[in-house]
Amino acid sequence: MTGRIHDDDIAEVRERTRIDDVVRDYVALKPAGGGSLKGLCPFHDERSPSFHVTPSKSMFYCFGCQEGGDAISFLQKMDHLSFTEAIEKLAGKFGVTLRYVEGNAGMARQQGQRARLVAAHKLAAEFFSKQLDLPAAQIARDFLTERGFDQPVWATFSLGFAPKSWDGLLRHLRSAGFTDDELVLGGLVSRGSRGVYDRFRGRLLWPIRDLSGDVIGFGARRLFDDDEGPKYLNSPETSLYKKSQVLFGLDLARRDIAKSQSVVIVEGYTDVMACHLAGVPTAVATCGTAFGTEHIKVLRRLLMDDERMRGEVIFTFDGDEAGRRAALKAFTEDQRFVSQTYVAVDPHGLDPCDLRLHHGDEAIQALVAGRVPLFAFAIKSALAGYDLDSAEGRIHALEEAAPIVAGIKDPALRPEYVRRLAGWLGLEQTTVAQAVGKKGASRTSALASNAPQSRPVPVKSTDPLMVLQREVLKCALQEPALVADWYAAIEAQAYPNLAYAQVHEAIQAAGGPSDRLVGAAWVEAVLAACADDDARRGVRALAVEPLPVRDQVDARYTTSVIAALLVKDASRRIDELRGRVQRAAETTTERDDLFGQLMALEAYRRELQEQTES
Repeated sequence: MTGRIHDDDIAEVRERTRIDDVVRDYVALKPAGGGSLKGLCPFHDERSPSFHVTPSKSMFYCFGCQEGGDAISFLQKMDHLSFTEAIEKLAGKFGVTLRYVEGNAGMARQQGQRARLVAAHKLAAEFFSKQLDLPAAQIARDFLTERGFDQPVWATFSLGFAPKSWDGLLRHLRSAGFTDDELVLGGLVSRGSRGVYDRFRGRLLWPIRDLSGDVIGFGARRLFDDDEGPKYLNSPETSLYKKSQVLFGLDLARRDIAKSQSVVIVEGYTDVMACHLAGVPTAVATCGTAFGTEHIKVLRRLLMDDERMRGEVIFTFDGDEAGRRAALKAFTEDQRFVSQTYVAVDPHGLDPCDLRLHHGDEAIQALVAGRVPLFAFAIKSALAGYDLDSAEGRIHALEEAAPIVAGIKDPALRPEYVRRLAGWLGLEQTTVAQAVGKKGASRTSALASNAPQSRPVPVKSTDPLMVLQREVLKCALQEPALVADWYAAIEAQAYPNLAYAQVHEAIQAAGGPSDRLVGAAWVEAVLAACADDDARRGVRALAVEPLPVRDQVDARYTTSVIAALLVKDASRRIDELRGRVQRAAETTTERDDLFGQLMALEAYRRELQEQTES
């Protein structure tokens, strides 16, 4: 195949790639014991982390949705890449120079489409950045300095300027070998009845990056009076740029978000810049769309948003009516977070950029510090349209506010807001509780029929024997050198559960545990020997699940669990033989033979028990 990446280079990419570094671009990870890491799964919604990464095996596995694989397949799933595109992205991240079979002057055109589009966006960002220093960009520089942003800030956010010409960027990228079709596909240029022309002209530009730092699009602000386009113009939806999944500034803020367990959501690019300069480095903004479900999924993974580790999500909105409506819309989505959600609104109606400009950095810090719970904000906003001095007004206000309180999922918070709502309305708490309960009952009934059914996790059980079998399989996959002398004694009958038996069969088909093949290479060999996808899911799960040993796993532990399984299996066989002995006639040769086997098994079991107790 023309343009195929050299096999040696693919092997080098696999060798250099650290899967935890790759996954951390998308998911916050914390230690899970046994050298494993865990976080919230990026492939399905969950309240508690079931997504495990094992760097020593270069593998990931989710016990919730059963997705698993290596760093290459992770990128393929996350960014919708082909195998070649994933290899190219990892090569760029870990410094591997790729060679292409039959590569020549046309090699660049043979690279994966995503890699080509990322390269084009990178060159475009560099082009726009250089234009910002030229005389024609004075209007853009004035716009920034008037809002308190100096040259170092421009560099931090890689700001740029698109010249007013119709083909400045187009000619620059053509000279670098990019085709018009590629540039149209990437949203960098447009095609009309008169041909191809630059999408952004005479505008201030903000590069929009994904979590790994690649430029995937641009946000552009109108500067000239004769520009009849919208005030803000973003890149169109492309294979790179999905605005419902992208947050401006997240590439800069993600580490602070993960560290502080807090994120501040603002409305504009300049608001993000103002917050970062004012000492709030966790600020991000949507890119030309409302904050929604896909944004929440991205943030939950970075916040490690689960029941045991609750952070803070703070929405800032303009103080006008539009800002109020935006806050109420956010309320409808916020309970997808486990983290506590808040609203920070300046009473004078200033956005963070103007607030910093007029009152300094301290004002932004005070804005964030003065946040109020989103529940309280939503309820009070519902009450604001009614005359609470009249009985009729209070009853109508209760009718509007009761569904909001009923919709609070946290059972510990709901009674508290019933009490608060009763106080705000001047009504008896029992009256409010009844209204809320009535709304809650109808809501529960409506949701019940649509509740998603979770898929059972394969090869997992709380049965003591199956737990032991699971530990033995984990040892065989994770520490093959330590179990090499013992594992061969285990027969297939020791795994009556089909899923465990399939994993055992794959281990045996791969040659059995030894010190010749360890780590990721051993797991890959077992995966290759699996009979089907169910078996592969089981292998991936067991290869990344931590072993319950605080310190380094040693031969004593692995020997003890295998010996314990062999004891269980010997006991099963002893019980079978005793039954056969009792059924045999008193004086038959068969009985004597069975009795001899029974005595040998009893002795074997005693030796194993001594091994487990030593």
